[in-house]
Amino acid sequence: MKYGIVAFPSKEVQDFANSYRMRYDSHYAQLPPHITILGEVETDEAGLKAAADYLFNITKDAKAFSINIPKVGTFKPINNVIYLKVDADEELYNLNKALHDSDFGGSSQYQYVPHITLAQGITGDELDDIYGQLRMTKIDFTEVIDRIHILYQLENGSWTVYETYRLQEQ
Repeated sequence: MKYGIVAFPSKEVQDFANSYRMRYDSHYAQLPPHITILGEVETDEAGLKAAADYLFNITKDAKAFSINIPKVGTFKPINNVIYLKVDADEELYNLNKALHDSDFGGSSQYQYVPHITLAQGITGDELDDIYGQLRMTKIDFTEVIDRIHILYQLENGSWTVYETYRLQEQ
């Protein structure tokens, strides 16, 4: 079984993201728009329970964090992905760092770039066309994230919430 840890943005941000994801994201039906804090981890039932306990201990004193979404970005040429760029308080980076502790998730393969995916599984030409259009779109969302979630993957490939953790008010 796989699990991951995410934060869900507001309905307004999700609706905006889904207006693109439904056409350009090959994972649209599997998971709502989200900010990944810890990517997919392979485990068993006991490992998921241990992860949930670890996350409880990390989040009991963690503070809610503000995010601002000012524009789109892309991971080209590494991956053909277009995303909403998420600028966040240090709290989000602290959570990510704590979850990549050697006793838990281990070190990350990539530098952490908080984002909300809009398009993936697309060709280079599609990426250039969509990204060009989106760069001209006015984007400006600001909000506070006050909870994070541990999700696990079902047999059909979709993801569901296992546990939700409320963060302390700012």
